[in-house]
Amino acid sequence: MAPRRLAVSLNPLWYHYVAAATLGCALLLGLFRYYVIDRLDPIHCNALLTKGRWLDHAFKNWQPEGCMMYNYQPKDVETCINTKPIVFIGDSVTRQLFFQTAHVVDSTLPSAPPDDEHKHSDHLLTAKSGIQLSFHWDPFLNTSDTQKYIHPNVYQAGERPALLVVGSGLWYLRYPDSGGLPAWELKIESTLDALSDPANRPADTVAFLPVEDVIPSKLSKDRAESMRSSDIDAMNSDLLHRIRPPHINDPFAFFAPASQRESPIALPLVFNSMLDPSQTDDGLHFSDTVVKMQANVLLNLRCNDVLPKTFPIDKTCCRSYPWPSPIHLLVLAAVILWGPVIWFLPRRLGGNANMPWVTEEQIPALVISGSLALIYLADRTGFWLKEQKQFSPWSFGFLCFLSLAVGLLTVKRADNDLGFLNRDQTDEWKGWMQIAILIYHYFGASKISGIYNPIRVLVASYLFMTGYGHTTFYIKKADFGFLRVAHILVRLNLYTLFLAYTMNTDYISYYFSPLVSMWYLIIYGTMFAGSQYNDRTVFLVGKILLSMALVTWFMKEPWLLETVFSFLEHLCGIHWSAREWSFRANLDLWIVYFGMFTAIAVIKIREYRLTDIPQWPLVAKGGIGLSAVVLLWYFAFELSQPDKFVYNTWHPYISFLPVGAFVVLRNANGVLRSASSKAFAFIGRCSLETFIIQYHLWLAGDTKGILSHRRDHEMDMRYEETTLAPYCRRNEQSSICAVVSE
Repeated sequence: MAPRRLAVSLNPLWYHYVAAATLGCALLLGLFRYYVIDRLDPIHCNALLTKGRWLDHAFKNWQPEGCMMYNYQPKDVETCINTKPIVFIGDSVTRQLFFQTAHVVDSTLPSAPPDDEHKHSDHLLTAKSGIQLSFHWDPFLNTSDTQKYIHPNVYQAGERPALLVVGSGLWYLRYPDSGGLPAWELKIESTLDALSDPANRPADTVAFLPVEDVIPSKLSKDRAESMRSSDIDAMNSDLLHRIRPPHINDPFAFFAPASQRESPIALPLVFNSMLDPSQTDDGLHFSDTVVKMQANVLLNLRCNDVLPKTFPIDKTCCRSYPWPSPIHLLVLAAVILWGPVIWFLPRRLGGNANMPWVTEEQIPALVISGSLALIYLADRTGFWLKEQKQFSPWSFGFLCFLSLAVGLLTVKRADNDLGFLNRDQTDEWKGWMQIAILIYHYFGASKISGIYNPIRVLVASYLFMTGYGHTTFYIKKADFGFLRVAHILVRLNLYTLFLAYTMNTDYISYYFSPLVSMWYLIIYGTMFAGSQYNDRTVFLVGKILLSMALVTWFMKEPWLLETVFSFLEHLCGIHWSAREWSFRANLDLWIVYFGMFTAIAVIKIREYRLTDIPQWPLVAKGGIGLSAVVLLWYFAFELSQPDKFVYNTWHPYISFLPVGAFVVLRNANGVLRSASSKAFAFIGRCSLETFIIQYHLWLAGDTKGILSHRRDHEMDMRYEETTLAPYCRRNEQSSICAVVSE
């Protein structure tokens, strides 16, 4: 008797179980982080001020821990600040921050003092919006002008600053005759007591700057002798314990009032984390790029929770999510409860014992409701962390090659030739393109022209398949009935509309669904007009050319689209950007018609059996060779363009070349036509939903950021140990150490 072989088989639904387990773990971890770890800082204000990292080497993309920071523009600051003043008081470090903040408020304002003679002077700048920014030179915080802001009398309407920024410390170290550290400690104590007075708030938001870290190797000799890093660390630890005493960060203070857990003064210790030795020449003053990002940290602190909380929700640091309006809440309840109600009612109204747990008819409603609830949780609450995008060539390349490997490992070949552009092949094509687009969006690779340009061709490929598939159907089936139209439009738009109402966004922002819907209606209208003569090639080609001319004329005349969108705005309250839609439509204005002509060509080749003529193999080989040359030319051409904006001017005219070349090469012989990747085809069959869902789940902040798992659990005590210990070992009697030990 032959021995039994060990047989191992996987449940055919294994990937569903893996997905469910992954989702369950993500929900549990998010629940733990949101309600336990982040309980004391739910909107990441403290994280914005204390923790972060540079995502790039150009020092232009600063990432606070667990939230998305916003780079402010003048109009945003105007909305937030209105006409209130912004006041800076301090030394040369504070002065540089003042000028960079002014440059954010109004780019026409100066970014530095006019000359060296005015370095130690007061400055007053007025932006175009009317916002006044003032800087008061007082490195010791002892002038009467400073005391006016620190100990204010009753402000007149509009006089209280929207933002008061105070900085001091380095001059106490630099000039010992000022009293040094003891004098600084006394001044800080009195200043912070005044700024913390709840009965007489000096400004809407008060920020006390940390003493700036220096780069000893780059300091001048006299500065290096007086500005010691150990003293600076001790001073910052003193500030930390005065402004954020230990009880504020106590994770076990469950019943402490909110007023006792919040500090009226912001201490952006993260400013020192943003400094890099490569960004300073004198060891003390850092590049405008770094300081401008520090200014943006202050503006995020002051303005994020003040600006209107409307789509897109692209700033999540120190900003609570908007609570749904009554109508929006009703919509949420309807779409999220739809699936459970569909599942529950049959059991409540006469279900039998043999009824399956979930019937096949109930699955769509449950999937839609469950996915919408998950997407809302991900992108309209702080349940999961969010970060900014940053392109990484190594990570981008790794994910691309990993996806390619998975696709190649799941290639299967059918028993027979499935034909030109068969369903398995187009599903595969949509699948790998969708994966490429997801990776592209995740890393924000649109800034890289050499990647952006081919991705534009992938979008054109989707539209090519739209033109090819629908034209083929209407020539062969001639079914122009309402049910067919309704089926296509519902399939393209139902989930997108659900998502737009659930997330309170704009339907047209999910541009692919409306774009494909528009082109489907154009194809339908073109093929329906005189459809009884569609078997006449000359007539068919003629009316497609006429449709092409009319659509081109309509899209090239801005006033026509603006008139349509204006009509929608006044009649239906729909606010769409005609300029944005014109850009989207004109980028791929003719690729759909290329797909339509390809469909006619393929049908006629089959109808006249042109593949049977003796010259066909030679024609096929010539086409394959030409296609290979065209693809090589395209990549050389797109890489040679100076930027993506120049490429965009060429794209509508040349996109058909790489698309057509790929189609020819992919269908070069029977082996290629009969083989397809099961993994890519699986994604391709739900590519539309995958494309739409990525806006909020794979990405975040309405595509402006990404969902993140990263969390650095560094406690403040670790900071104190590493920065304060060296100083206290040498100065055991210092009052700074006494404050910390309390």
